[in-house]
Amino acid sequence: MTDETNLNDQENVQENMEQQENQAETKLEAQAQETPVAEITETVVAEEKPIGKPKRTLDENFDWETIGKKHDNYSGKERKQLEELYDKTLSSVVEQQVVEGTIVGMNNREVVVNIGFKSDAVVSLNEFRDLPDLKVGDKVDVYVESQENLTGQLILSHKKAKLLKAWDRVNEALEKDEIITGFVKCRTKGGLIVDVFGIEAFLPGSQIDVKPIRDYDVFVGKNMEFKVVKVNNEFKNVVVSHKALIEDELEQQKSQIIAKLEKGQVLEGIVKNITSYGVFIDLGGVDGLIHITDLSWGRINHPEEIVTLDEKIQVVILDFDEGKKRIALGLKQLTPHPWESLDANLKVGDKVKGKVVVIADYGAFIEIAKGVEGLIHVSEMSWSQHLRTAHDFLKVNDEIEAVILTLDREERKMSLGIKQLIPDPWTNISERYPVHSKHEAIVRNFTNFGIFVELEEGVDGLIHISDLSWSKKIKHPAEFTKIGEKIEVVVLEVDTENRRLSLGHKQLEENPWDIFETVFMVDSIHKGTIVNANDKGAIISLPYGVEGFAPARHLLKEDNSNARTDETLDFKVIEFSKENKKILVSHTRMWQDVINAEKAKDAADKKAKDTTAKKVVKKIKDNLEKTTLGDIEALANLKSDMEQTERDNFDKKYKEKQTKKAEKKEEANNEEEPKAEKNEADGEIKFEE
Repeated sequence: MTDETNLNDQENVQENMEQQENQAETKLEAQAQETPVAEITETVVAEEKPIGKPKRTLDENFDWETIGKKHDNYSGKERKQLEELYDKTLSSVVEQQVVEGTIVGMNNREVVVNIGFKSDAVVSLNEFRDLPDLKVGDKVDVYVESQENLTGQLILSHKKAKLLKAWDRVNEALEKDEIITGFVKCRTKGGLIVDVFGIEAFLPGSQIDVKPIRDYDVFVGKNMEFKVVKVNNEFKNVVVSHKALIEDELEQQKSQIIAKLEKGQVLEGIVKNITSYGVFIDLGGVDGLIHITDLSWGRINHPEEIVTLDEKIQVVILDFDEGKKRIALGLKQLTPHPWESLDANLKVGDKVKGKVVVIADYGAFIEIAKGVEGLIHVSEMSWSQHLRTAHDFLKVNDEIEAVILTLDREERKMSLGIKQLIPDPWTNISERYPVHSKHEAIVRNFTNFGIFVELEEGVDGLIHISDLSWSKKIKHPAEFTKIGEKIEVVVLEVDTENRRLSLGHKQLEENPWDIFETVFMVDSIHKGTIVNANDKGAIISLPYGVEGFAPARHLLKEDNSNARTDETLDFKVIEFSKENKKILVSHTRMWQDVINAEKAKDAADKKAKDTTAKKVVKKIKDNLEKTTLGDIEALANLKSDMEQTERDNFDKKYKEKQTKKAEKKEEANNEEEPKAEKNEADGEIKFEE
């Protein structure tokens, strides 16, 4: 490579020298044309030299730095000028930007666009539908998608350029609160679709007009003015409003209208909207509300019973707030209050007829005339003291008759009653329910201390829990009867002033404790069943339906086990109290008394034998002197028999004692065996651990 480079340098040097010689010869020829012939001749003669190879001279202005570099025929200045001219013919293109282009060619399918780049772009004619008069030479906006695709082609889009400019225009309209024009394309759920700058925007139904719109189709195909109220660049959503334009105008009208309003002023308006709580009225640019309570003097369930949509009605201004621009209207105030036309002769005690309009737990409202109501409290519906609700007596829309209890025309209040239509059952209560009389009642309610029963409508009484049964101990009335059942009672006491009856049930029968005193005497024995047991003892069911109580220590059986529930055993009465209605019984005493009796008998027998023996010995001593050999022998036999008897008794008692010890030992062993097994198992577990 080095040798080739040197050869090239030598060739370049020779070429430069030849160029310099050619330049020198050119100069000489030019001088010869200017110099006279004589001078030329002289010069030639003078310079005439021996023929030989001419001598080469070097140019002092030769640029040695160009050796080895490509030869350029343009100077630096010339090259700079040429570059500036070339740059002017080309434009700088940046991708993803909108630029202006020129139509340089087109056919029925495509359009050729020049943007001053090194190549032109081909764009589909469909993207220029917004320009029906497009022709060659027209200027259009295009979006640079790519400077070069895989085939080196420039990619442009007129549609995207239009869309980007449209979004810029929409954002600008939102920022500056501008009014824009759009075309309503179609209806959609909840509103309309509007074309704004080529972008589909949403117009909600609530933003079409200040009045509710029921038919959206009338706006389809129309050009309307809007304001952009919301733009979501992330999801490319635009929301516009036509109502905002109207509201701006109405705000000015509202201020003017409210400034002229006065309380009590009557205006004409149009029913704009009906809700469950009232009616909105359009007063010509400003809305007012008639609350449901101001529509009619009477009760109504819904405003639609009084007015209809788009109806023109007269209203009166009740109140208004200039700051909040709220107006309260009334309709019923245009007519006289019904209380003013109420019969002047109506007074307390008169009977009136009306319709039940409202029922609550505490009572019912009765409409005796349009807009005139009275209250029947639940306590005035029945003479009964039993607590109930108004729903138990009346229903809505019932036509009833009532008595006026109070009447206040100034406060416009009236209280009514229906129980006053029938006689008060407590008027002659002592005659109809004398003390000790027997009656049938219905159980109405329970308390911890007794049962409330109803003898008739308005007459209630109380059976105390202690007056339910002579023999059974009742903890709660629910153990004895049920609500709604009939029960026989006896009147014990009548309190007319406080409207109270004291009743009893057990008094229907004679006091059985007078008879029990002769049956359940102390130490008498009876069959009994354990019905309930606890730590203190057990309740024992005895004959004749009476119950007794056995303390826990008196439930021990002869085999040292305790008596259990539902077990039937013999019990001995150990205590009887007629005053306290209490019987104490014991099962333990049954077998303990037998053992004690046997012991007493043995002791008595022993004592009798001892006495007999002493008498015999005394008799023998007395007759000792007369004793013969035969008598001595008889005496010895008697003594031997007595000793044998004593030994037999001792052996018997000893065997009984040993048998009891053996039984106790066996029971102890039986109890220790599970413990031993458990300990053995615990030892095995510990060993395994």
